[in-house]
Amino acid sequence: LMLVSVSIFAMTDINTASYEELKSVKGIGSKKAQAIIEYRNIHGKFHNLQELDNVKGFSSNTISKLNGQVEAIY
Repeated sequence: LMLVSVSIFAMTDINTASYEELKSVKGIGSKKAQAIIEYRNIHGKFHNLQELDNVKGFSSNTISKLNGQVEAIY
């Protein structure tokens, strides 16, 4: 008998996620979650994850750590 465990991992869309949803992503705390929402309110939807580089508190290193956890559905 062989048991196979499959975990389904849904990525968080940075264009639609709430503050609480963003905050729950590993690597995004309360300040970064708020900064994403503020940027989104001013500039509209993110076209891709690299645009996070324009948000205070994010660097290319931070963004690469978020790969596989968040996406930008435009």
